[in-house]
Amino acid sequence: MKNQVLESVIAIVAALLVAAAVAWAGSQGGVTVAGLSLFALAGMVAFVIQWAVFVPSYRAQTEHWYDLTGSLTYLTVTLGTLLLAARFDPRSLILAALVAIWALRLGTFLFRRVRKAGRDSRFDDIKPSFTRFLMAWTLQGLWVFLTLAAALAAMTAASAPAFGLLGWIGLLVWVVGFGIEAVADAQKQAFRKDPANKGQFIRSGLWAWSRHPNYFGEITLWTGVALIALPALSGWQYLTLISPLFVYLLLTRISGIPMLEASAEERWGDDPAYREYKARTPVLFPRPPR
Repeated sequence: MKNQVLESVIAIVAALLVAAAVAWAGSQGGVTVAGLSLFALAGMVAFVIQWAVFVPSYRAQTEHWYDLTGSLTYLTVTLGTLLLAARFDPRSLILAALVAIWALRLGTFLFRRVRKAGRDSRFDDIKPSFTRFLMAWTLQGLWVFLTLAAALAAMTAASAPAFGLLGWIGLLVWVVGFGIEAVADAQKQAFRKDPANKGQFIRSGLWAWSRHPNYFGEITLWTGVALIALPALSGWQYLTLISPLFVYLLLTRISGIPMLEASAEERWGDDPAYREYKARTPVLFPRPPR
């Protein structure tokens, strides 16, 4: 128990240090408000919102507001930055619109899912612990800030270059990623609604191409955002391009795929059909079914 508490505290401190480093880099040469870097201010707001909702969530021992809070934080930080920067160039408007579309769809989807299920199993063991539950909310603040970093840096940069070819390429990449994520989520939701599939694993549609196509879509769309933002960045601001890399590492090494793969192995590891599916289907990057 003491080790878990210590690990949680270390994770919280590490998250804040990483956020501080990115906040410094993204602030270089950027817009200021009342003498404060707007980029850094956006990062602080992302964490404050998480901690504000954590307090009643911990007291009520519920995770129902976790995903919805994340989505509302994306919207608040992005739209707030757009309005305070007061620079409504095509790049800033498109970036804000893409983030808003993604956050509204995913947040609504996840909130409805956890409300229907009544719980999110990821939080079963950590909710009773103040520090472990706080760690989850703090990491969500880091998730919001780092994934938005490139977009926020572009929206608060000193210059606003033309949208250009790279911007259109980035927009196309985002559309492809968003489409893959939305279709994969819809296919899995429809699969689970069918009583005949109770206790089964999905292996049709995009899920025949990848064991986690929704995560592939997520990584792809944030890569598109980074490409759109790139021409507006300079100097230390290039560090904010860590955004899609952070999403990739988090989903493939920490909280996404490892947890789901372990859960699937526990449920269906002895099922020959699952072993065959696992052997012929890539973990992440889609490949036509054999």
